[in-house]
Amino acid sequence: MKMKNTLRFLALSTFIFLSIGAFAQGTVKGIMTAEDQPEGLISATIQIGSLGTITEFDGSYEIEVPAGTHTIEVSFVGYDTFTEEFTIADGETKEINGNLLLTSNILETATVTSGKFEKPLGEVTVSLEVIKPSLAENTNSTTVDEVLEKVPGVTIIDGQANIRGGSGFSYGAGSRVLLLVDDIPILNGDSGFPSWNDVPVENIEQIEVVKGAASALYGSSALNGIINIRTAYAKNEPETQFAMYTETYVAPRDDRKHWWAPDSIPTPMKVGASIVHRQKFGKFDWVFGSTGYLDYSVIKNARDNKLRITNKFRYRANEKLNFGAYVNLNFGNSNTVFTWRNPYEGAYVGDAANMTNSKTRRFNIDPFLTAYDKSGGKHRYIGRWYSVNNDNANDQGNFADTYYNEYQYQRNIENLDMVVTGGVVGTFTNASGTLYGDTTFVAQNYAFYLQADKKFHFSKTADGDPDTDRNVLNISGGMRYEYNRLDGPEIVNGEYVGNDGSVAEAKPVFRLGMNYKAAPYTYIRASWGQGYRYPTVAEKYVLTNLGPASIIPNPDLESETGWSTEIGVKQGFQIGKFQGFVDLSGFWSEYQNMMEFNFTSDAFPIGFKSQNVGDTRIQGMEITVAGGTKEGVLPTTVLCGYTFINPKFKEFTDIDENAGWSPEEINNFTEGERNDFFSTSDENILKYRSRHSFKIDIESRVKMFTFGISAIGASEIEAIDTALNGLFGIGAYRDANPGGYVVWGARAAYNITDGVKVSIVGKNLANKEFSVRPGLIEPPMSWSLRVDAKF
Repeated sequence: MKMKNTLRFLALSTFIFLSIGAFAQGTVKGIMTAEDQPEGLISATIQIGSLGTITEFDGSYEIEVPAGTHTIEVSFVGYDTFTEEFTIADGETKEINGNLLLTSNILETATVTSGKFEKPLGEVTVSLEVIKPSLAENTNSTTVDEVLEKVPGVTIIDGQANIRGGSGFSYGAGSRVLLLVDDIPILNGDSGFPSWNDVPVENIEQIEVVKGAASALYGSSALNGIINIRTAYAKNEPETQFAMYTETYVAPRDDRKHWWAPDSIPTPMKVGASIVHRQKFGKFDWVFGSTGYLDYSVIKNARDNKLRITNKFRYRANEKLNFGAYVNLNFGNSNTVFTWRNPYEGAYVGDAANMTNSKTRRFNIDPFLTAYDKSGGKHRYIGRWYSVNNDNANDQGNFADTYYNEYQYQRNIENLDMVVTGGVVGTFTNASGTLYGDTTFVAQNYAFYLQADKKFHFSKTADGDPDTDRNVLNISGGMRYEYNRLDGPEIVNGEYVGNDGSVAEAKPVFRLGMNYKAAPYTYIRASWGQGYRYPTVAEKYVLTNLGPASIIPNPDLESETGWSTEIGVKQGFQIGKFQGFVDLSGFWSEYQNMMEFNFTSDAFPIGFKSQNVGDTRIQGMEITVAGGTKEGVLPTTVLCGYTFINPKFKEFTDIDENAGWSPEEINNFTEGERNDFFSTSDENILKYRSRHSFKIDIESRVKMFTFGISAIGASEIEAIDTALNGLFGIGAYRDANPGGYVVWGARAAYNITDGVKVSIVGKNLANKEFSVRPGLIEPPMSWSLRVDAKF
């Protein structure tokens, strides 16, 4: 009996001792900052063994842990992980503060566009390129489209962006690439055309380019991809950047095309300046920016003068709430031309019949609010009032006010390692102008979307924790439902529209993607996504003239849909101190009811209108190499790539274009016959595309000097509109100048002090004569002198 009581006492004592040990705990708290966010890093992941939390808006955290020795790990996308070992006693409060450094691993670069939340570049399920603002500064790119020309697979044709051949040439209307500034669309509400001058190139934090259909998250116009410009916020220390530059042109090789003399007034040149100031005042953040330039074009009588003023405010009320607004004012006065007078002595002289004088007044006001609830959910509101007033001559004026509103909810479900994002969107556009026959149109778009991103870990570390370096699968899936409505009068430009002038439709779109991290620097991805684009007001109802050509409306124009799929691998590598990646991908896109501007026999003598050209298919491959090093004897950055596309009509019937077809017979052509008849090529290839293109940009630093070299090349545009080929000597020029082009550039800079830099930038170094868009020759060699100051 005595033995039993002794055993009971020992068992009870052991239980009490273990219980006390089990419940012995302390508190760990502190503030986590980052190299570029000294005010505090929000939503950084704190992990101590199996326990975890995230930091608040000011970077603070607090977590209770068992007494003993532990290791704290703090991670955030785009930064190196912070770790520290510590020992804590029962009842003790230990303060651990840390500062995360920006990662030197390019595959860990933080991106947001592919899934509406921050994700490392290596883990995204689609092709995505990241461009830093230094590229714009170092190449004296005064508008964002000039920077984008250096991105593999991206082509800019007369201001229209296309990705991997998804678009051809559509003058002034319609875009299959959605342009965003801070996640909000900034295409003109009536035409769907990008106004690159509305993008504050002087205050860019990062540019992200998504290649492939993204309508499931971002809606109409994201059929071919997305360009998202993320603007910068104020840092802990006040910062001012100032730049001024001048660009002058060398005489073209062909003396017949050299219309200006040394004493010409004005001589073709561009002069400009920009300034941006960022500062914090307690909880209030302020960014002011302005840029202006006078561009006396190399094209005689053409000019482009611009002034832009921006203000960005943010108030951080507390750790769970911040709100603010972005305001952009843009003023301009320009003379633009559609084509040359002729391809000889008039190559750099605009044809007076298609020259347009324009006075532009545009602004956007973007309110935003972000709030975090007690359960960790993120609520976000973003809005934009985008007003466009193009006071154009020749009865080509247009006015549009677009109101965009989006509410988004996002939740990181940590125990499931899953992020869920959902939202609703409403867009309202009021458009009018002489360009549309002095008619007013109202366009409405309403949508809701839902996306889930889930991680699966198939390996564990020696400690039994999930292995984040290998065998990690990311699955991403989403959908969006879109409703579009366009209201106008029953009769537009003398034509009966029907349905009381109203047209409406709704469609769902879906996407699915995966990314498998097979090894620490090896990522394999596959994706499929649907796309959808509703016709713009301009595409359906524009009525104007460009010289002898008439642009006429097409009220019967239907929306286009499509899908794209891709499989790719991104392999990181390190050679000495140089870190980078090689990305190889194959892609396949198909479009139904594709919309393109085509010749029409409905106008005399020559007419064009936006038409549904039928179904198309684009297949291709792309390889990109990017990377760099910040240290060593020769710090270097590299961005280069090659893209091949095979763009075809699904229906194409070879016919004799010279058989003297009557307008009635042309109107009765089959889809395949039309596609051949209206194209200059007898081969089945979509118009205004180059099968091959490549981009190279390399920059190195030697002490106080920086040197860079770049190249852009493309094969011949094999097919254009037959009718355009017969105007302004375009066909004769194409026959005399077959083949593609390779254009080289170079730059050099000297850092006078840590904050003052002088640069010289040369473009088209070989002074090559080439044409990207038929009817216009690109500028000859130019040299820029630029001074940058940061203080």
